[in-house]
Amino acid sequence: MPENRTDVTAAGIARLAGVGRAAVSNWRRRHADFPKPVGGTDTSPVFDLTEVEQWLRDQGKLAQVPLRERVWQQVEADPAGAAAALRLVGAVLLLRDHPARWQQLIDADDRRLGRELPEALAEVLRTRLGDGHPVLVPSRPELAERLALLRGGMELANELGAREAYEFLMGRHLESGPRQYTLTPAPLSELMAELAGPAELVLDPACGFGGLLVAAGPAAVAGQEADPDVAALTALRLALHTEGPVRIRVGDSLRADAHTELRADVVLCHPPFNERTWGHEELAYDTRWEYGLPPRTESELAWVQHALAHLREDGCAVLLMPPAVASRKSGRRIRADLLRRGALRAVVALPAGAAPPFGIPLHLWVLRRPAVDAAPHQSLLLVNAAERPDGGEKLPWQELRDTVLEDWCAFDRDGATPERLGVSRTVPLVDLLDDDVDVTPARHLPVRAPGTGEAGPGEVRGRLAEALRSTVELVPMAGVQGAPARWPITSVGELARKGALLMRTGGAGAGFGGPPVLTEHDIVSGGAPSGVLPEGEAEEPVLTRAGDVVIPVLGRDATTRVIDEATAGAALGRNVHLLRPDPAVLDPWFLAGFLRSTANNRQASSFTTTATRLDVRRLQVPRLPLADQRRYGERFRAVTAFEEASRRAARLGELLVQGLYDGLTDGSISPS
Repeated sequence: MPENRTDVTAAGIARLAGVGRAAVSNWRRRHADFPKPVGGTDTSPVFDLTEVEQWLRDQGKLAQVPLRERVWQQVEADPAGAAAALRLVGAVLLLRDHPARWQQLIDADDRRLGRELPEALAEVLRTRLGDGHPVLVPSRPELAERLALLRGGMELANELGAREAYEFLMGRHLESGPRQYTLTPAPLSELMAELAGPAELVLDPACGFGGLLVAAGPAAVAGQEADPDVAALTALRLALHTEGPVRIRVGDSLRADAHTELRADVVLCHPPFNERTWGHEELAYDTRWEYGLPPRTESELAWVQHALAHLREDGCAVLLMPPAVASRKSGRRIRADLLRRGALRAVVALPAGAAPPFGIPLHLWVLRRPAVDAAPHQSLLLVNAAERPDGGEKLPWQELRDTVLEDWCAFDRDGATPERLGVSRTVPLVDLLDDDVDVTPARHLPVRAPGTGEAGPGEVRGRLAEALRSTVELVPMAGVQGAPARWPITSVGELARKGALLMRTGGAGAGFGGPPVLTEHDIVSGGAPSGVLPEGEAEEPVLTRAGDVVIPVLGRDATTRVIDEATAGAALGRNVHLLRPDPAVLDPWFLAGFLRSTANNRQASSFTTTATRLDVRRLQVPRLPLADQRRYGERFRAVTAFEEASRRAARLGELLVQGLYDGLTDGSISPS
């Protein structure tokens, strides 16, 4: 690559111009003067940033490159890689806490900056991160090659703040990198920190990018991470987030514990799951295994005992665990000893989607290091927050958090908590210390009969009868059927090109945090937005507005949904298209109704080995006057109301059927 040239991907061009990636592809096809690729591959080309900026200006598509985009392009184009550039930028941003020194460096010319910066960086890193930190101070020649990057980072810190600037660049790095990192979603991290309680010193022995330690607040934090690049970036991130000492070290915590003498008030951990090479043989006689040598297949129980070994007496540890750890036979002896000695205090079942891997309903284990002279506890708190006890939609996040914290605080304070049928219960240890020592919450909580009140199936029956009456009232008239009409037709793509509607594609995942996310499942089921933005989301999410039409991209049959006021403001989920019609040209209900036709979807769908994919731009609607569109729109709205009522009645019917089966089989309902 020629010296001082910065390359940019198609995605980067889209961000510069504030458009989708499809628009960049269109420009390349339709404009012969669009800059030619200077590298990359046929499927992932890169372009000269200077040429691209000039072309965008000539086309009137770019007045000025936003500062954050320019700095990110400099980070991405760094000869040593984005991680190395972020280490340097992060270290420089730490100097912003020293206003006098910061201003001197901003005002310095390049020669003076290159001369004074290494010493300033070494001093601030030693002060904030201690001896043995993982951040390397670059040499003066290395700094001299990166002065433009450093000045850009300093300008961005002045514009956004040092912490916000670094979070933005870190988010872009995680999004653009080929490697997939396991991130603990921010609200789940906050819940874990709240369960553990206030602390002066918090440890995360598998800290990754530090989400759990960020949630711990201004306390002194310590952590360990096997990847040196990740450890360095995490150390800088935490130093920008917290006021207390930051001690992040490199290494495998199980095989090479870097904090052997440390005893923390709180340990928070989202350990790697299902490891088979965690060191079973070489660590057979390790003193950390107070509760038994973890089997080769139970690496998670090694992390549990590592956490307990690093707690002071009565300190609290909260670990995220796969559900199998609560019941696998290979770990029953260790689970039994954790219970007998009062170390395991609570197990909380979370809904699927709470944290990666998102398809599994994970557990939280809450532990305390028993005091030497304390009597062992004789009970365990079990909380099943995985779903609503009446079998309906999953708990909203805020309700889940409140449920878990209320139960834990009462149990931690009083040693017991009032039983919530199907949700939580204080279980005597004598009921758990059998041959299985199974601490899965759902297996020890009595099933609550369907319905929200004491009436159970009787109440559901009443609600079902009301829903069926409503459904009958909403049955739409079939109308007079004749020969199919032959309207003039246009496509969604053509409407977008002419400005009749705006097309956007969602990119939000299914983690926790930020505005609720409207997922494919929500559109198909008619439910409320149930997803949440993952931590580290670099780009602003696409937020829905009332009158938008949303369509899942994947699936055999297309489903559309018109956004109402209750759903407005949700973030658009991954694999979901949004169409925002101009109300002076297009009626949203008319658009949504015609896009659902079977013939329309057949001609716009393509098939892969794993799914049916919809090309939304190929979907067609008739060209009709706005008054006629509104007549059709009102009819489509009535059909949708009937669909929702039918769906509600079907759900209640399923609840009633299962409730009757359960009641008859457990004897709570008489056959007479």
